Amino acid sequence: MAAPKDVYLPEVLFQFQRVGGSVRVVAIDPITGIEVTMVAPPTGELEGVKRIAARKLAYVIAKTKQKPSN
Repeated sequence: MAAPKDVYLPEVLFQFQRVGGSVRVVAIDPITGIEVTMVAPPTGELEGVKRIAARKLAYVIAKTKQKPSN
């Protein structure tokens, strides 16, 4: 059973888009093509927002690996 901490992400692509009073953040794993989206405050620290988005991406990848392939 994979845990988010066991997911290796050598590269993560980020996309930032201002939407009203927030920033829409998309994190993409270029190897699997899996992507996650989150909303962050525009005043948030860029590195912190990237770290949170990458963690969410690792979580989703780990959950995807746990699903049976039937």
